Amino acid sequence: MNATTPGTGSGRVFRSDKPLAAAPGLLRVGTRGSALAVSQTTTVAEQIAAATGLDVALVIITTHGDVTRAPLSQLGGTGVFVSALRDALLNGECDFAVHSLKDLPTGPCPGIALGAVPVRADARDAFCARDGLTLEALPEGARVGTGSPRRVAQLRSRRPDLEVQDLRGNVDTRLGRVGVDLDAVVLAAAGLDRIGRAEAITERFSLEEAPGAPGQGALAIEVREADATAEPFAAALASLDHAESRATALAERALLATLEAGCAAPIGACAAVAGETLHLRAVVYRVDGTEQLSAEAELPWTDDARGQDAPGELGRRVAEELLAGGAAGLAPLGSSR
Repeated sequence: MNATTPGTGSGRVFRSDKPLAAAPGLLRVGTRGSALAVSQTTTVAEQIAAATGLDVALVIITTHGDVTRAPLSQLGGTGVFVSALRDALLNGECDFAVHSLKDLPTGPCPGIALGAVPVRADARDAFCARDGLTLEALPEGARVGTGSPRRVAQLRSRRPDLEVQDLRGNVDTRLGRVGVDLDAVVLAAAGLDRIGRAEAITERFSLEEAPGAPGQGALAIEVREADATAEPFAAALASLDHAESRATALAERALLATLEAGCAAPIGACAAVAGETLHLRAVVYRVDGTEQLSAEAELPWTDDARGQDAPGELGRRVAEELLAGGAAGLAPLGSSR
């Protein structure tokens, strides 16, 4: 058990690499052990400590996705990062679990509730290239690494001459290949920002040209359903939840659920709140990037609408338009996450 940082309230925040029993005055937050996961979970833990005045421990949980080298598309999806954290939550080994929201399966998990979605970070993809190059400036036949079928399709759509290679490993491992055996890699801008590696970014793709994965840039704080409305859990969750970030993330997730799309489906989505309007645009790509189909819609985002399922309705509406337009003929849909 190693102290990491004091909270901004009276509680302290510390890290535990071993199981930690529940105790009065202590809240335990489960997280993966990667530098990115620990960084984003530390921010969450500091907010919980400030809101509750309690000590908050980061409990490190190893997931299958952390130890295997197989491509994510062969592992059954990004849910490989989620199941171990959920098991720890249900088994009472932690009180909250922090995920990258784009990793969450879209179906419900019995006994677990989505307690909060904090303020969303940059949802764009980041291009990290040698010599400060942009995607447009890369030489013909350059090698670009990514582990995402969506990014593969988007890259091939914009630069069909590129050699796109599969990429796994933590952020430093991926960046370390730039200038060695790869000319560039594509990562989530939010992750690089969170661990202080923004200087590696040579271009941030616009969401219009390259919409991110549904939920990209957002965190999901899960809690046991039985604890969601009880104190001190409710106070912690209330301090973390951001209404607009939750709405945009849930609209994108409803789209994904309606499409029945897994991680092998190249789908980009971007929802945004503008005034009293919630807008969603989504694009389904052919895996080789040669064809794409887009759809968009918007719904009112007023005080009345916030009490209803406006994000879910919007996501379903855009997904149904994509399906009617032939999305299933472009991408592998119908595989549950």
